[in-house]
Amino acid sequence: MRIMFVGDSMTIGTAGDFTWRYRMWQHLNATTGPYRIVGPRRALHDTLQDTPTSYAYGDPDFPEEARGHLAGWGEGWLHMAPLIGDAVRRYEADTLLVSLGLIDLGFYTNAEQTADNVRRFVAEAREAAPRMRAVLMPVIRNVRAATDAAFAAQRERFNELLGKAVADLSTPGSPLLLASEPGEWEFETATYDGTHPSALGEHLLAGAFADAMHQAWGVGAPYGSAYRAG
Repeated sequence: MRIMFVGDSMTIGTAGDFTWRYRMWQHLNATTGPYRIVGPRRALHDTLQDTPTSYAYGDPDFPEEARGHLAGWGEGWLHMAPLIGDAVRRYEADTLLVSLGLIDLGFYTNAEQTADNVRRFVAEAREAAPRMRAVLMPVIRNVRAATDAAFAAQRERFNELLGKAVADLSTPGSPLLLASEPGEWEFETATYDGTHPSALGEHLLAGAFADAMHQAWGVGAPYGSAYRAG
């Protein structure tokens, strides 16, 4: 199993973050057989420089070979769809864990256009790896969804369309899963600024992906409550 994390600012993280990628790595090490984390990028986002050039992970012992990802600050389905085929091909990824859409809806595309880019993303990934499988995260609630009714409506509409795309596009040979938005997600506690995950939020995101993979594919084990304490 060769896993690639694909996401936006919530996935790349910033200097000092552990990231949910790190929490997932811990979980996989504890519960899963042979696997590799792959991807063309390694860095965190440096907010002072506004560049993806920081390597100051919350745990400096997070190994280099586990830091791979395809995530970027301010990047969404619109940006990743043209990149995913080459990344999957070059790094031989067969399992994608994807958290995208907040940026698209907030700045670039409406719900229907964003859903079109989801379908393009899946097609490009499958062209590179026909038996690719993926877990897709809905756009989770943030402070903007609580204060901007139009954005909240777009978020709900896109999540409906994302569920439909997963149902339409999933095949036995290339399955797609729709992760569940973490039931404990409250942006006041799961984020540090209304959007980006706190330590609790990192665990909740990792747990949503881990639980989906375990329930549908028998990968690893359920995400244990013990992880969420630290």
